[in-house]
Amino acid sequence: MSTIVRILEKKGFVGHNAFGKTHQYYPLVSKKEYTGKFMRGFIKNYFGNSYRQMVSFFAKEEDLSVKEMEEIIALLASKLEKQKKDGNS
Repeated sequence: MSTIVRILEKKGFVGHNAFGKTHQYYPLVSKKEYTGKFMRGFIKNYFGNSYRQMVSFFAKEEDLSVKEMEEIIALLASKLEKQKKDGNS
C-alpha cells in the first residue's frame, strides 16, 4: 500500500475492504466536505482565520482582472442579501 493512501486512511479520508491480499479503497468524505475542511484549515493557518485578510492578499498580490473582481463582488453581495433576508449576522 502506498504511503499516501496509508496516511489518508489514518486521517479518516479513505477506508478499505480487504479481499485476501487485495484491498479496495473508497472515500469516507465527499469532495465538497474535504474542500471545506481544507479551505478552513488553509485560511486559519495562512491568514489568521481572517477571510478579510485572504481577500486582501489576493486583491493585492494577484493579477485579478476587473471581471474577476466584479464576479467576486457580485457573489459577496448576493450572499449578504441572502443573510440579511434570513436574519443571519
